[in-house]
Amino acid sequence: MARNVEIKASLNNIKFCLEKAESLSGFHPEIIEQDDFFFKCDNGRLKLRIISNNEGELIFYIRENSSGPITCEYFISKTTEPKKLLEVLEKSYGIHGRVKKTRKLFLIGRSRVHIDKVDNLGDFLEFEVVLKEDEDTNSGEKEAEYLINQFEIKDSDLINRAYVDLINDEKK
Repeated sequence: MARNVEIKASLNNIKFCLEKAESLSGFHPEIIEQDDFFFKCDNGRLKLRIISNNEGELIFYIRENSSGPITCEYFISKTTEPKKLLEVLEKSYGIHGRVKKTRKLFLIGRSRVHIDKVDNLGDFLEFEVVLKEDEDTNSGEKEAEYLINQFEIKDSDLINRAYVDLINDEKK
């Protein structure tokens, strides 16, 4: 199972974060439109990410709800028929929630830095420090802390849940 160390934070100054990400990565972002469908799953999270009519990813992941740098374990399977797979999964499991977002992806070393505009929710910053298979999480946590400092993220900005949870809470 692949692993990374993650944080998620609300964004107060998107301009600062975009400039910082471009400065640290040396590149302009890759812009990705994502439509994520979450399904009922008792032992983790299961989502189908639709990127286009012929590109999608089925992603299963296990991550505690925590606001600090946290380890996430995940599996990804790519598909060229995301709409058909969505039908199968919806009939099999039922849709638990949906998250539509525009993601600006920056690569800073081995870290994926996402600046996300989530429909009906707002702007967020997310780090994923990708770990090697046998690597201890301490080095990933240190890299996440470095990025937290570089992006001037305060503890009060950190989010301890997934976007789908925040959206579902808004609907209640």
